[in-house]
Amino acid sequence: MGVVNVTPDSFFDGGANFAPAAAVTTAQRMMEDGPTIVDVGGESTSPGYEGTSAEEELRRVIPVLEGLDDEVPASIDTAKADVAWQALALGVEMVNDVTALRGDPRMAEVVADDGAYLCLMHMQGEPRTMQVNPTYDDVVADVASFLEERLAFAVAQGVSEELICLDPGIGFGKTVEQNFELIRRLDELTSFGRPVLIGFSRKSSLGRALGDEEAKTGPLSASLAAAVAAYERGATIIRAHDVRETVEALTVAQAVAG
Repeated sequence: MGVVNVTPDSFFDGGANFAPAAAVTTAQRMMEDGPTIVDVGGESTSPGYEGTSAEEELRRVIPVLEGLDDEVPASIDTAKADVAWQALALGVEMVNDVTALRGDPRMAEVVADDGAYLCLMHMQGEPRTMQVNPTYDDVVADVASFLEERLAFAVAQGVSEELICLDPGIGFGKTVEQNFELIRRLDELTSFGRPVLIGFSRKSSLGRALGDEEAKTGPLSASLAAAVAAYERGATIIRAHDVRETVEALTVAQAVAG
């Protein structure tokens, strides 16, 4: 899964894809590098962020999705039902909801009515507060319990279980150590029988694991290591900013695994 952030303040590219034409070009280039789907998002979910209105989010992503014109398989990274509804009408295949259907009471209905794929992500708190002393009894058990409950909720609301994937939310209300423990014990999440998505690409925990306590991002080398480690532990979808390099790393890891 390639990442296209249509925001002026992306932690990775600093807003390089904020202009619709630039975002469309980036998505098309990513597809040439080999991903299955491109994740388009118009709202930052970085720690401390206050949020974006639905109107502004639509203003950012709709021109991009229209520009892709069904040529690029896309998911929409949103927690707002109105944004999801309009994106799905433009041919988007998946709704990637970081609130796991908690942010908008209409989201489940929108996804179910369209028959779209859905990604449910764990987040402790909200982006504004999620990195303020995240605490768990057992981070993997707690995340697993949450995802199991949200999976059951989505199915009860009419979303087909076969269309749902799960995301433990690396960096969303977790410490550096908790992020790595989630990867280490990923089998406890894959045991639900649903595909697991991992988005560790370029996140600050990678830089901090390498010794920079103030890191705001991580290097490509660390992102590739995390991607391969997640793949080897059962992750089905790897969300990545550096598409070509990640595809190459995973292709070799797959060859080694046979």
